Amino acid sequence: MEMEMVKFFHMNGGAGGASYSNNSGLQKMGILKTKGMIEKAVTDLCYSNVNFPKTLTMADLGCSLGPNTLLVGSMLINAVAKASLKMGHKSPEIQINLNDLPTNDFNTIFSSLQEFQESSIIGDKDFLTFLRCRSEEMVVGGHMVLTLSGRKTDDPCDEESYYLWRPFSMALEDMVSEGLIDEAELDSFNLPQYTASLNEIKNLVEKEGSFIIDDMELFDVDWTAWEKTEYGNDAKRGVALAIRAAIEPLVSNHFGEAILDDVFMRYEKFLTNRLPCKEKEALVTISVSLIRKM
Repeated sequence: MEMEMVKFFHMNGGAGGASYSNNSGLQKMGILKTKGMIEKAVTDLCYSNVNFPKTLTMADLGCSLGPNTLLVGSMLINAVAKASLKMGHKSPEIQINLNDLPTNDFNTIFSSLQEFQESSIIGDKDFLTFLRCRSEEMVVGGHMVLTLSGRKTDDPCDEESYYLWRPFSMALEDMVSEGLIDEAELDSFNLPQYTASLNEIKNLVEKEGSFIIDDMELFDVDWTAWEKTEYGNDAKRGVALAIRAAIEPLVSNHFGEAILDDVFMRYEKFLTNRLPCKEKEALVTISVSLIRKM
């Protein structure tokens, strides 16, 4: 009898109108409500270890199927990254183990994984469009030099990708905890920011096909570039002001002007109070020289 139960005791697979994958919105809302609890559990786990863990393992014992499984994994990854940042450590490797009934349709999880991976390289489509538009404007043999924010590692989830942005997220979360910003407003806010690696840029240029790469270079712009008299030779304050100058219109449009001074003051505080990491106090930059093909 138990073996018979295993055969049919599972959710609807596939991606059809009656599939669990397309009809699990209520479960998603329930999972999202656990965000605070997950963050606290991860933070407590990291702080309770004498030596900061190099690897964290998560087991989803009732993962079912569909995109909600990866939602939990994503929340865990973000929570670990946040805790690592607060403690001044590099984010550990994360292993996620999925476990449920053998008759579940795990194919829908892996199809969602492709979407999850694509969301981590959100700049691809925009960059391909940019290259295509520029190719239409340029003559054969024309040169174009691009300078972009970048990263040294090929892992888009590495701390290097959000070193400047995590403190801003912490500032917003700080205001949510004090009731100054609605949590739904924070959850719906996204910055159109992506730092690519040399390999990603190379692959995208080759994929678009209109240009030959003549030269590529990756270099650091040290934070001391912001050490000016008007900042009291405080590089981190200069960085905070530079970020404000760049993203204030986006923040104002989404949250309103009333929070601007407060949120950027908190951002500067979180940026300044971070443990010193001299090797990270630089902006990774990529320059690439392209030649228009025939």
